[in-house]
Amino acid sequence: MSNPRKSVLITGCSAGGIGAALAQVFQEKGYDVFATARTPSKISRELSTASNVTILTLDVVSSKSITAAVESVRNVTGGKLDILINNSGMPFRAPGLDAPIEEGKKLFDLNFWAPLEMLQAFAPLLIEAKGCVVNNSSCSAVLPMGLCSIYGASKAALTLASETWRLELEPLGVRTITISTCATKSNAQTNGFKAKIPESSPYYPIREFIEKPSDMQAKAITAREYATKVVREIEAGTAGIIWVGTSSMMTRLVASMPGSILDNVVESIIPVQKEMAKAIKEKKL
Repeated sequence: MSNPRKSVLITGCSAGGIGAALAQVFQEKGYDVFATARTPSKISRELSTASNVTILTLDVVSSKSITAAVESVRNVTGGKLDILINNSGMPFRAPGLDAPIEEGKKLFDLNFWAPLEMLQAFAPLLIEAKGCVVNNSSCSAVLPMGLCSIYGASKAALTLASETWRLELEPLGVRTITISTCATKSNAQTNGFKAKIPESSPYYPIREFIEKPSDMQAKAITAREYATKVVREIEAGTAGIIWVGTSSMMTRLVASMPGSILDNVVESIIPVQKEMAKAIKEKKL
């Protein structure tokens, strides 16, 4: 017999992240929550001890792990899944000239190919439930942020694909939401990839600027605020792209501005050109 309560599976639920906050909000609303992580011990005790939360080991870049997760959900829900949230992902900070290609490919595996494989694997359960898939993308998909070309490209691929899947899944009764995530406080930045700049790089003079932790989250909204907004949109029946995070509406507006204005805005956030100009000037002196 299937469970009458709605169910949600969320990837990347390690404590301190967006996935954990989403799981917490859904748990409080009485959903059957499947909170997943590659390392389940990183999921908070508050979630792991909740009666309506099932903790699953899930490595989203492993086909075998995804298949096992599908079977676990099927056994609990009777073959349905109301909401799938593809939240797992990782930042990647490096100039294009110094980005390790193999590491970049791994990023695409995690940020793009994994959500697609998750969707394919859980599609029968989502179709049966007439459910909803939510893909966590980023505003970096439309902003040419310095040092973020690989990350932004992976999220741009996800955004375009997710919106295409929305059109493909609609006739099957499955709703699709694409989140253009703006600055939100989480542990993602500390877990992201940061390239070490070699001495041979033209960016070596500004290596400290490149390698230092980003302070973009300093004034960001909390993961809890983010999760509350996202859950509200899901329950409201929203489909398509939604913008969530600090200054999300302003970011959306900036993304549509002419090139020179857009360039000035992104340079004010991550001033690569300014740092390079300073380094060149100091070298001449």
